[in-house]
Amino acid sequence: MQEALLLLVLIAAAGGVAGIISGLLGVGGGIILVPVFYYVFEALDYHPDQLMQICVATSTGTIIFTSLRSVLAHHRRGAVSADLIRGWGPFIAVGAVAGVFAAAALRSRELQVVFGLIGVTLGLYMAFGPRHWRLAQDLPGRALSAVYGGFIGFCSALMGIGGGSFTVPLLTAYNVPPHRAVGTSPGFGLLISVPAFITFLLTGWQITGKPPYTVGYVNLPAVALVTLATLVTVPLGVRLAHRLSPAHLRVVFAVTVLVLAGNMLRKGVMG
Repeated sequence: MQEALLLLVLIAAAGGVAGIISGLLGVGGGIILVPVFYYVFEALDYHPDQLMQICVATSTGTIIFTSLRSVLAHHRRGAVSADLIRGWGPFIAVGAVAGVFAAAALRSRELQVVFGLIGVTLGLYMAFGPRHWRLAQDLPGRALSAVYGGFIGFCSALMGIGGGSFTVPLLTAYNVPPHRAVGTSPGFGLLISVPAFITFLLTGWQITGKPPYTVGYVNLPAVALVTLATLVTVPLGVRLAHRLSPAHLRVVFAVTVLVLAGNMLRKGVMG
């Protein structure tokens, strides 16, 4: 009982950190939550055939609330581009649904490897990627926007993340001001998480050995616990984003992602 309580506290703490990261960097925090969920469920001795999918789906559920709270907070500060959300949104949503079906088709270890590879790549970019490079001075046309949107939605749903790790650097590479990129990113997160969450709820019913109160692939108590934690911490992250340079926190975030994603990759490859 004490061990279970401790692990629940760890989930809540991870949710609080994810909320700060969501508000500060425009990412949903799922890249931290997915490994935490995995270690918690594994420690509680739940080993369904698609445990990793349950972690990804549960993370997706939490992103709905962190993204909504974050985008509203940024909107009050005038940092959200409605035109970008309308233009890229349909492609992101379609890509997200495709990502759910791709995740469901994989084994748990295969999804661990995918998560680990993409996570390590993102962590390396966050740590060492150029801050001021530009692909163009203006946003791309509709065709390329469709490609970008579909890719962001697909990879984000596959990993259970809000997509900010992709969208913020991409938008800034197209000369979108950093605060507007960070403020718009959680709007994309909503367009990823809502259709992905619904699809995850409707699939995975055949999986046995799931943690209690798991509907489809989604563990509802973990979603609720993380959501409550992020309600407190997302506004703190937003305030930090508008007052501080996030350079040092980017490094801390990158190191955290590299450790968690790297360990997930190791577990997926070595078992």
